[in-house]
Amino acid sequence: MPKQTFIKLPIDKKETLIHAAKKEFSRVPLFEASIANIVKEAGIPRGSFYQYFEDKEDLYYFLLDEYSQRLRRRFISILKKQNGDLMETFIESFEMMLINLQSIESRQFFRNAFLNMNYKSENTLTPEVNQEQLKTRLAEVVALVDHDKLNITNEMELIHVLKIMKAVTFQNLIQVFAKDLSIDDSLRNYKLEVNLLKKGLSKE
Repeated sequence: MPKQTFIKLPIDKKETLIHAAKKEFSRVPLFEASIANIVKEAGIPRGSFYQYFEDKEDLYYFLLDEYSQRLRRRFISILKKQNGDLMETFIESFEMMLINLQSIESRQFFRNAFLNMNYKSENTLTPEVNQEQLKTRLAEVVALVDHDKLNITNEMELIHVLKIMKAVTFQNLIQVFAKDLSIDDSLRNYKLEVNLLKKGLSKE
C-alpha cells in the first residue's frame, strides 16, 4: 500500500504517477515492468518513487486494490437496482466490466493482469469469501441479497454461491483476453453459464 508521502500528494501529482504506472503495466506484465520507465513517464526522480511506494509490486497491487474498490461499489449499486437479485447483478456487473475494458490502455492493463494472474492478484481484485468476510467486507452485500431468489438455506451456502460466481466470472474474463472475444460473445457465454447455474445441472 502507498506510503503517507504519496497519500499527502496533490491530486494532480498522484494522477500523473498512476497514469505512468498504468501505461507501463499495460505495456508489459508486472514481472517485466520497469520502475525506470514509470518515473521517466511521470517526470519524477527515482528516489521520489521510493518515498511513495516500497517497490513496483506495491504500486501494482495498489492499482488493483483501487479497481477492486470501484468494482465493489458498482456491484452494490447494481444489486440495489436489481432489488437483491444476485444472479442478475453478476450479469450486469460483468457487462459493465466488458464495456469499461474497451479503452486500449484499460484492456491491455487487464489483459496483462488476467493472463498472468496469481493468488495475490486474484485475491486483491476479489478478496476471499469466508464466514468472517460475510460479517465485515461483505456485510452490505449480504444484507441486500434477496435470499428468496436463491435456493439456499444458510449463510454457509451463500458463501459457496459467491465463490462459484467469482470463479465463473474470473474464468470468463480470462477467456475475454485469451481469445480476444467481443462484448457480445463474452456476454453470451457468461449468461449461458449463469443461466445453467440458475436452472441447476442435474435432472431429478
